[in-house]
Amino acid sequence: MFFVSLTRLRVRSWRYLPAFFIQAFRSAQQAKSAEGSLVVTVLRDAHNTFWTRTVWNSEQAMKAYMLSGVHRQVMRRLPQWCDEAAVAHWTQESPQPPSWEEAHQRLQQSGRPSKVNHPSEAHRNNLSIPAPLIRPSNELRFK
Repeated sequence: MFFVSLTRLRVRSWRYLPAFFIQAFRSAQQAKSAEGSLVVTVLRDAHNTFWTRTVWNSEQAMKAYMLSGVHRQVMRRLPQWCDEAAVAHWTQESPQPPSWEEAHQRLQQSGRPSKVNHPSEAHRNNLSIPAPLIRPSNELRFK
């Protein structure tokens, strides 16, 4: 079985975007080289929204990444930077990442909101969020 981690973040103001971009890139690079990492993709969506989709060989590998390095440091800043944040995790038989459509469905069904200091209406309404706008030019695959 393989472990999938999905996140969706919406940066609440353009003034946070430069720092967010730098830290998101650094976190993706960290994930790319993390032990147990199989797939790392980032999707730029409308309205300063970003999705990440990673596949790991185990939940322990994902947690080791999540609690270390750049990722651990930047997680402390997300409550201030974002007005929407959510995560979903699940296991699957395939090492291939789920489609973005499936990822959105999973987030709607079993995702959990993350703490943000300035929640949007969608964040307060139990992750009532639109499906991502999917174009090949919007997706970065790191691994």
